[in-house]
Amino acid sequence: MPTSRRSFVLSPVALGAMGASATPAAQDISLAAWSFSGSFFQGRWKLLELPNILHEKLNIHALEHVNQFFENPTLAYLQKLKRACSDNGVRSTILMVDNEGATASPDKAERKQAAIAHRKWIDVAQYLGCISVRCNVYGSAADWKQDRDLVDRAAETMRSLLDYSAGSGLNIIVENHGGASSDPDVLVALVKKVNRPKFGLLCDLGNWNKGDDRYANTKKILPYARGLSVKGTWGADTDPAFDCEKLVRTALEGGYSGFWGLEVTPVRQQGLRLSPDEQFAKEVETVLGAKSIVDRVVLHRS
Repeated sequence: MPTSRRSFVLSPVALGAMGASATPAAQDISLAAWSFSGSFFQGRWKLLELPNILHEKLNIHALEHVNQFFENPTLAYLQKLKRACSDNGVRSTILMVDNEGATASPDKAERKQAAIAHRKWIDVAQYLGCISVRCNVYGSAADWKQDRDLVDRAAETMRSLLDYSAGSGLNIIVENHGGASSDPDVLVALVKKVNRPKFGLLCDLGNWNKGDDRYANTKKILPYARGLSVKGTWGADTDPAFDCEKLVRTALEGGYSGFWGLEVTPVRQQGLRLSPDEQFAKEVETVLGAKSIVDRVVLHRS
């Protein structure tokens, strides 16, 4: 059989050099890099600095990457990033992929291009020692409940990604991320249609469509979750329909085990523009607030 690009890149020698296995911890906290998106886009920090921020500011030692934050993912850059993680005792867990095409487009050629565009991030995720690559399901009709082929189209793309990642140890996971992808029935149908052991979901506790019951939807997709994004409100700002502690307890009682990925951003105050340093400080405060809930409810730390 001719040597494919995939079999060459992921040869036994390359696999040995990549290091960390894709096995999650029983219960632990990770940080979704998007929590610091505001200060990132203001130029407050760069990705190579993020592992030290986790270690020094948050006492968190697992990181969920966002592909938008990679400046130039050459091998030399990835080596520096991997070293920065190692130096700070930070493990890479998920690589979240955005802006790489409509994986459920009605156009077969467009779906194929989206699948190809994701491949580089699968290679990057394995090099960094991640557990999973998070993909999106976009490209449905506006009224997705009438889009009869949606699940079939998305499943075709996900199987393509799973074929590409075969042997890497990575999971390919889909997040509830708006529209059709935030319909729990679509997500459950997709998992059943793909029907592969390395395919599952990233259960985002907050990303449900307007008017949906976050608690009921979370329970529905939780059996298929390979990752979880912690979101919600707490303290004086608690919204009963979006209560972070209640959502965390819902996931815990539903049997979720793994990394509890904190993906929280500060509440924006209309008309108030923060400096990069002020935005960063607010993000640290917000993440620590969510962390305290997981520490207490899940890990039983005071």
